[in-house]
Amino acid sequence: MSMNHRYIFVVGGVMSGVGKGVTTASIGKILQSRGFTVTAIKIDPYVNVDAGTMNPVEHGEVFVTNDGDETDQDMGNYERFLNTELTSMNYMTTGRVYQTVIERERNLGYKGRCVQVVPHIPEEVIARIKKATEHAKADFTVVEIGGTVGEYENILFLEAGRMMHLADPKNVMFILVSYLPIPKHLGEMKTKPTQHATRTLNSAGIHPDFIVCRGEQYMDKPRREKLSVFCNVKPGDVISAPDVSSIYHIPAVFEKQGFSDEMLKKFGLKPKGSDLRKWNKMASVQEKAEKSVKIAVVGKYFATGDYTLSDSYISVIEALKHASWANNASIELEWINSEDFEKESKKLAQLSTYDGVLVPGGFGTRGIEGVISAVRYCREKKIPYFGICYGMQLATVEFARTVLGLTSAHTVEVDEATEDPIIHVNPSQMKNIRENRYGGTMRLGAYDCDLKAGTIARKAYGAPSISERHRHRYEFNNAYTSAIEEKGMIVSGVNPQSGLVEIVELKDHPFFVGVQFHPEFQSRPLHPHPLFKAFIKSALQK
Repeated sequence: MSMNHRYIFVVGGVMSGVGKGVTTASIGKILQSRGFTVTAIKIDPYVNVDAGTMNPVEHGEVFVTNDGDETDQDMGNYERFLNTELTSMNYMTTGRVYQTVIERERNLGYKGRCVQVVPHIPEEVIARIKKATEHAKADFTVVEIGGTVGEYENILFLEAGRMMHLADPKNVMFILVSYLPIPKHLGEMKTKPTQHATRTLNSAGIHPDFIVCRGEQYMDKPRREKLSVFCNVKPGDVISAPDVSSIYHIPAVFEKQGFSDEMLKKFGLKPKGSDLRKWNKMASVQEKAEKSVKIAVVGKYFATGDYTLSDSYISVIEALKHASWANNASIELEWINSEDFEKESKKLAQLSTYDGVLVPGGFGTRGIEGVISAVRYCREKKIPYFGICYGMQLATVEFARTVLGLTSAHTVEVDEATEDPIIHVNPSQMKNIRENRYGGTMRLGAYDCDLKAGTIARKAYGAPSISERHRHRYEFNNAYTSAIEEKGMIVSGVNPQSGLVEIVELKDHPFFVGVQFHPEFQSRPLHPHPLFKAFIKSALQK
C-alpha cells in the first residue's frame, strides 16, 4: 500500500439513516480545507449491480455520474461537498463485486484455484478502493460502508477494511457514526445503543478510532466520558454531531471540536491551515437572508405510508437551495403530490401562492394528469416553471394538447397507442424494452448540448454549448418540432450528435423552461447551476 494514500472507513451503528453519507462528505470537506486531495467511495450492500433498478421511495434518489453510472444518493453529497466529479470507480455494490469475481472465475482468472467468499470478495473490494484512489491521486480516500454494523450484508466490506488495516495500520482509520437517542419519557441522552454498536464492530476485528455521535443535541461531558470508558476511545475522539438546520453546517461543527486536527495527528501528519470561510458564509445565508423565495416541487415520489420521503429528489432540493443562496435569499420548499390535482382540480389554485413551480424527473403513469394540469396552470398564469426530464416531457404534452389542439397527445410511456406521440421511445431503447433489459440501459451520463442564441438557456449558461447528465429512455419526438415552434415554444437546446431536443422554453413568459437532462447533478454549494439560478431569480421577481 502506497505511503502517499490514507484510508478512512466510515461505518454506521444503531440504525440506518444515521448520517453516514453527510459525515463522510463533511470529513472529506474538512480534510480538503486543510489542503489535501480527497476522494470518496460509497459501498452499497445490495445485490443490485447498481442503484438504477431500486425504488426511489425505498432507496432515495438515483444519482448519475458523468460516465453514466447509476449510484446511491450519497455520491451526490460527496460531489457537492468536495466540488468534484466522481466516476463508476467510486461506487460499488455487493452485486457488482460478486459479478466481477464470478466473471473472472469463468474466464480462468484464478488459474483453477477454488474461489471463496473470503478472501476473494474482500480482495476485489480492496482492489476497487485502491484503483479509485490511484485514479484520483488522493491523499485521503473516505470510504462509506452502507448498512449498520451487526448486519450480515456488509460484513465482507468490513472484512476488506480489516484486511487493509492489518496490512498497513498507520494508514487506515475507522470512524463509527452512531446514534444517541433521548427518549422523551426519560429526558436523558442514552449511550447504551452506541456501546453495543462499538462491541459489535469489535467482533468484526475492528476498533473505531473515532465515534461520531449523532443526536438531537450536543453531547455533554458525562456522556462523552462514559463512551470513552466503555468504548475504549479517548474523550477527544468522541465527536458530537447534533442536529443542525443545514447539512452544510456540519464541517464547521466538526472543526469546532478539532476533528481534522485529531485525524491528522493519528496519521502522523502535521496539521495545515484550514480555510472554510466561503463555505461557512454560504451555509449561513438561509438564516441571515432578508428576502425569501417560496417554491413548490410537484412530484409523485414523496409518499411512503404516513411519511414523506424528500430524499427521492435530494439533488433537486439541494440545487434549489444553492441557487437561492446565490441570489442572497432563503428558500421555503413545499412538496405537492401531483395526484392531489387529479382528485380535486380546485387545488391547482394553490400554485398561485408560490413564487415558482418545479416538476422533477420520474417514471410511470401515476399522477401524470395531475402534473399536466399543474404545467398548464403555470403556463397560463405566468408562474415561473422549471421542468426536469419528465417535467420537460409533460410540458410538451400539455402544450401539444392545449395550444396545438392535439387532444390525444401523450407520451408513449403512458399511452402506447396515442395518435400523437409527442414523447416517444429513443430508437436505441426499443430493443431493450422488448427484451426486458432495463438495468443500466437508459441514456446515461454526460452529453453535449448546443444552445440557441438569444434564449433564456443561452443567457443563463453564458456559453454556446454545454454538457449535462442524462437518465432517460423516452424523448421528444422531432416530428413535432416545427409545430410547437410555430406556436411559440422554442427548442433552445439540441444534442449535436443525435438531434435530440434537450431544452424547450416559451416566449412571452417570465420563465418557462424544460430540460431533458438533470442539471441538479452538477449543482454545487459554491457553484450553483446556472439554470437553477435563473429560475430562482425569476421567482424572486414574481
